[in-house]
Amino acid sequence: MQKQSPVVPVFLAVAAGMFAYAPFLIDAAPYESTMGLIQRIFYYHVPSAMVMFGSAFVCGIASAVYLAKRSPQSDAVALAAAELVVVFGLIVLVTGPLWARKAWGVWWQWDARLTSSLVLWLIFVSYLMLRRFAGAGSEMLAAAVGVFGMANVPCVYWSVNVWRTIHPNTNVVRSLAPEMRLPFYWCVAAFVCLYVGLLLTRLRLEQSRRGLEAAYAEIED
Repeated sequence: MQKQSPVVPVFLAVAAGMFAYAPFLIDAAPYESTMGLIQRIFYYHVPSAMVMFGSAFVCGIASAVYLAKRSPQSDAVALAAAELVVVFGLIVLVTGPLWARKAWGVWWQWDARLTSSLVLWLIFVSYLMLRRFAGAGSEMLAAAVGVFGMANVPCVYWSVNVWRTIHPNTNVVRSLAPEMRLPFYWCVAAFVCLYVGLLLTRLRLEQSRRGLEAAYAEIED
């Protein structure tokens, strides 16, 4: 049985404390001049999108290593990261329409950033479905999907700069008022701590599952 890394509770405790304090920092930040109160979703929407992108890169790199070396450890990392892409992507896809409904007057627009984000999320949902239902050899096919998903991240990120869209462009963070930067980066750090804690926990569970399957296989032999 795999022992839990001692750093996991630290990351999760730090994340919990930071999320508990985040509303006070956000409340002290000034209102955005045009959107008012609804702009507060920004402090959760954007960091969750950043973590989603980062996890897609983790999955893609681990998948590429698995394709090159057939490393079970890399495959386990890729699977754990893919699941977290879907989890944090769901946060993005929920907070985005909540913000859009008040800011734009509609829940959804099929513009470049929104559509490409949805496609990216569906790619990693497909990764998980392959792992669950494709049977023997699904690891190889899913790894190729993971690499493909990672390759789509730059397209999603730059889409707002290439095509005309109602979504804010990539300069929005750099243009934040100084009083908004502390709560924003605080939330980014909180989401990163949460991500690392969840990734390590999911990786330990996957390693334990594989160890249990190997033990059952030995008993059957």
